[in-house]
Amino acid sequence: MSTEVTPAWASLQQAIGALPYRLQMAGGWIDQPFVSEVDPEPPGSMVVVSMRPTARYMERAGMATGTRRVAERLWGDEIPTDRPPDELVRELYRAENEGLEEPSGSQDMCGLIYPGISRLDYDASVEGGWFPCHVESTCDPEVVAWLERVIHLVPLGGRPDGYNPLERKHLDPAWVARLGRSGRACYEATVAMDVAALGASLNETALAWRAILPAIYEHPTITTDLWGLLEGYMRAYPGAMTSGCGGGYVIVASEEPPAGSSRIAVRA
Repeated sequence: MSTEVTPAWASLQQAIGALPYRLQMAGGWIDQPFVSEVDPEPPGSMVVVSMRPTARYMERAGMATGTRRVAERLWGDEIPTDRPPDELVRELYRAENEGLEEPSGSQDMCGLIYPGISRLDYDASVEGGWFPCHVESTCDPEVVAWLERVIHLVPLGGRPDGYNPLERKHLDPAWVARLGRSGRACYEATVAMDVAALGASLNETALAWRAILPAIYEHPTITTDLWGLLEGYMRAYPGAMTSGCGGGYVIVASEEPPAGSSRIAVRA
């Protein structure tokens, strides 16, 4: 997905900022130790995509906008290129989570810093599960162009004030194992450019989220039938998933774009 560099576009990009956004596709929450520690089949995997800032994405929508602001405070408008990515991930993680009782997962930092499409593997026995025990990435131009063509974002809205996805936890090891496998399946489907398998991995993550953390989709502050809406996209297309908890965007895997959707631009 190319963007012609014109004076108008350069001005718009200045307003958006040059730092990337992060899209999680499948396996999210496996980067949290309280989840990975009950995984009977470690490591569990998740997939993140580093996205070029071709649009201003919604706040509180699972696009790592908060982490992006911390990165801007640390490094300005460019991610340093003279240091290893894992070192930058740790620096950014410390800056965002210092003093927090419930720290965020490291997938936000990884998705901003590692270019392309990345599979992050988490094992609670390695560094407590706070950072990936292995990262596998691809910037293959053919794979990138394919993913930009088949992934579509449909806006729902940011998560509401007072919302907490962790109010109910049902950490069934069998479902956590399925969550971790969905990330691996997502990455395999992506590099194989298989839209049916990619969609199935998104659906599997959505089902796992609903099973282990039901407040992701059903919470007193959510005024729409979020799960019913997502389920409609899951049935109408090869697969669908929400970008965040309590709202965000519907991530749809499909050769045909859903009405009202936009495409993504991978930073590769």
